[in-house]
Amino acid sequence: MQESLGAIGEICRQVYKQDLLGVAVFGSHGRGVARPDSDIDLLLVVDHEPTGRTAAMETFGPVETAFDSWWQEQGQDHPAPSLSPVFRSRAELEDGFALLLDMVEDAIVLDDPLHLIEDRLRRLKARLQELGAKRIPYKGAWYWDLKPDFQPGDVVEL
Repeated sequence: MQESLGAIGEICRQVYKQDLLGVAVFGSHGRGVARPDSDIDLLLVVDHEPTGRTAAMETFGPVETAFDSWWQEQGQDHPAPSLSPVFRSRAELEDGFALLLDMVEDAIVLDDPLHLIEDRLRRLKARLQELGAKRIPYKGAWYWDLKPDFQPGDVVEL
């Protein structure tokens, strides 16, 4: 699967060119527990972020087409995994969003020439450590206890 992920990173760079600020894999593929039918969750940090899901998916179409072609060239006997992109701007990455909590432990960064994703995840991980945050397993998933010693009136900033 590593070869597939590398191909996805290269294809994203070819399609988005200088607008691609970074791409990372998260979810089951990032955690190394993907099944053959699992989709590949991607975070794409882009300049000139498409407005709205429809526009974003239109810009992503060439990535899917190229990945499907690459997959077939590898002689795979089953369809290529579905790609599930999430688009964020540089500012949104810096501001943070809940999905980063899922990525902080398990993301695989595929392309990050300015180290924006790596730096943001590193800073988030450090902040979680400062807070004493714990990722708690729960029914095959997990949740975060962001501040185990939380007291009423405390403000938790990530």
